[in-house]
Amino acid sequence: MKQFAIYVTGILFLTTLMGCEGFFGVKTSTDFLDEPQFDQREVAYVPIQPVWDDMEYPVDIIAGWDELIYVADSVSEEIISFDQAGNELGRYSVPGLSSIAQDRSLDILAVGTFDTTINNRDFTLSTIYRIDLNKGGDYGLENAFIENKIVHPFYFRTGVPDDNEQFVRFRGIAALADGEYYVTRNGPDTNPQKFGGPDDALLIFNKEDVFLTPMAIVTEIGTFRNFFRQPQGLATFAQPPQSPVIDQGKDFYFTSISPTNALKVQRIVEVIGPFGSNFEVGAFQTGDTSLSDRFLLEGFRFDKPVDVTVAGDGTNYFWVVDEARDSVYQFTGRGFEGVNPPPGSSSDKVIRVSFGGKGIGLTQFNKPRAVAYIDQILYVADGGNGRILRFKLTTDFD
Repeated sequence: MKQFAIYVTGILFLTTLMGCEGFFGVKTSTDFLDEPQFDQREVAYVPIQPVWDDMEYPVDIIAGWDELIYVADSVSEEIISFDQAGNELGRYSVPGLSSIAQDRSLDILAVGTFDTTINNRDFTLSTIYRIDLNKGGDYGLENAFIENKIVHPFYFRTGVPDDNEQFVRFRGIAALADGEYYVTRNGPDTNPQKFGGPDDALLIFNKEDVFLTPMAIVTEIGTFRNFFRQPQGLATFAQPPQSPVIDQGKDFYFTSISPTNALKVQRIVEVIGPFGSNFEVGAFQTGDTSLSDRFLLEGFRFDKPVDVTVAGDGTNYFWVVDEARDSVYQFTGRGFEGVNPPPGSSSDKVIRVSFGGKGIGLTQFNKPRAVAYIDQILYVADGGNGRILRFKLTTDFD
C-alpha cells in the first residue's frame, strides 16, 4: 500500500497564535496548537497534539455551524461534542449511529437505526434522527432531544417493509444552505423504475424532513435514475464558517465504494435552464502535468473513498478519505491533487500534500472513516485506531 508519511523532527510550542471569535461571540483558545519544525517538505500537513483518543470507533466527524466539533462513534453509539481545543462538552446516544450532519438551524441530523415490531415481525430499519440541541434555552448535546425521525421506507410509502427493505441503509448525509439536505442510500434492489427509486440512490429532503425525490442525473446520452452505485460520502458547499446569508447552491461532491466504478469521487452540479434545473456531472481539468502531478479524474484513483468534505473558507479545496488505502487526499477546486504554491513561489504547479499509510504514527491511519475542516485545521476520524487526529499545513502557521 502506498504511503505518504510526513516525518516531523520536532515540535515547538506556539505562542503567537491569537484566539478566534466563536459562533456565539466567545473566544476559542488556540493555545493548544504546537508549531512544527521539519526538514524535508516545505509544504506538508503536520500533526497537532494531543491526540483525541477517548472514543472507541469514530466513523464520522463534522465541523458544526456552532464552531464545535462533533464525532459519531459507532461502537458506543454516541455523538460526542468538543470545542476546538479538544475539551469534551457532551454526549448523546443514537442507536446504530453511523453518520452525522448539522444544518444552519443548528439541528444535528444523525443516521442510525430504529427497532420496531410490525405484524409480529421484528425489524431494524435505517433511520434519520433530527436532534434539537436547544431544549429549554440551554444549548448543547447534554440538553438535546429527538425532534423527529425518518424511518425507511415510511417516508415514501406505508405498509409492512418487504424483505429487501430490511437491508436498505442510509449512508452519508449533508445539509444545504436553505435547510434541504441530501442522503445517500444503499440496498439490494437496483430497479430504476421502483417506486421511491432504486435502493442505491441520492435522496433529497426539505427542511421539514419531507422526502422530495431521488435525484436523477442528466448526461449527453440520457437521464439516469440509477446513476449512483453504492454512494457513500457527501459534502455540499454550505460549510462553516460561511456567513448565514451566503447561499452556496445545490452542488455537491459524493463518493462511491462500488468496486466497478472507475471514478469513485465526482462533483454533481445544478444546471438551471429555461424549463427548470437539472443535475449533471461536473467537469474537471486533467492530464496537464505542468499544473499538477495527479488529478481527481483518474480511473481507479481510489479504492474505498468513504468520506469527502469541502473547505468553507472560499479556497474551494476538498479532501477525500480512502479507508482501504489508509490515506487522506487533498484537491483544488479544479480537480488538481494538492494545494496552490505559497506566495512568492516561482512555480504555478500545485504541491501534493496527500498523506497517510497504515500504522499508529501521528501521520498514519488504520481505516480512517471521515474528515472535517475548519479554521485551517484538518480533522480525521481514525476509526481503527479509535482516535481523532488533527493537522495543519506548514504554510498556515504564522
